[in-house]
Amino acid sequence: MSEWTLADTPDLSGKTIVVTGANSGIGYEATGMFAVKGATVVMACRSTDRGERAADDIRVRLSDPDLDVRECDLADLSSVESFAEGVRADYDELHVLCNNAGVMAIPRSETADGFETQFGVNHLGHFALTGHLLDRLVETAGEARVVTQSSGVHERGEIDFADLGHEDAYGKWEAYAQSKLANVLFAYELQRRLDAAGIADTLSAACHPGYADTELQGRGPEQEGSTLKRYAMAALNAVFAQSAEKGTLPLVYAATAPEVDGGDYVGPGGLFGMRGHPEKQRSSDASYDREDAERLWTVSEDRTGVTYDFDALADVAEA
Repeated sequence: MSEWTLADTPDLSGKTIVVTGANSGIGYEATGMFAVKGATVVMACRSTDRGERAADDIRVRLSDPDLDVRECDLADLSSVESFAEGVRADYDELHVLCNNAGVMAIPRSETADGFETQFGVNHLGHFALTGHLLDRLVETAGEARVVTQSSGVHERGEIDFADLGHEDAYGKWEAYAQSKLANVLFAYELQRRLDAAGIADTLSAACHPGYADTELQGRGPEQEGSTLKRYAMAALNAVFAQSAEKGTLPLVYAATAPEVDGGDYVGPGGLFGMRGHPEKQRSSDASYDREDAERLWTVSEDRTGVTYDFDALADVAEA
């Protein structure tokens, strides 16, 4: 098993990296890790106030990190589009897009565009964001990457095309698992389409953090108003979880390690995939279902209104 750590991360000076959900948890830790290696990090945050506070915390720890806090609400496709337009206007190069932000096991709600929130934020918001920024990634000199954060829970997921919004019957964990399976299906299908278009210098990979102690686990109980569940989750984290910092390493590895290939899936290599150093792994059998991936892609384009023109992207890559 590899014992890859942050010290093995290559120098990132001159690189621009977008991280969604950068103000807390894995996104916050990843922002600091990329910044300490010299990258410019665009912190895509639903709340710019929380984003600025997180950036200030990082500035206290690091010497003059290059951080750019911007609003990006993945539950609102107009916000996603505005964020992408701003990045495209201000950055001529984009080396890595980290589709990291997410919500987990929350009571049923809907996004601004009427999507079930877990599917809308975790998958559709990132599908749209990637579509808006992919040409900038492709035209960037050298290798560029899209890294999409999933979860080991994706192994329990099924894509219910008849009821993607779980309107007939909502189970918070079933909806979460579906969204996380969608993340891996998207990552793999994006790579297949890049390959088919002959775009060699842009790759798509997926990752998961194992069981990491972040704020994510407490949000569901908090929204339910359950103090008991919140304390129970905190106790489980204390006993079983690895730190948020260690849970971030698969994302940083997938984003920067030279040995990562398009279509890879990265996660902790230790106990039951919950903790340990990052390594390449195999995701669930369902995540390699090409028919489901193609169908999900079509549905995602239809629901977001964001289409990917790979012929045009191939021209960009050749320019």
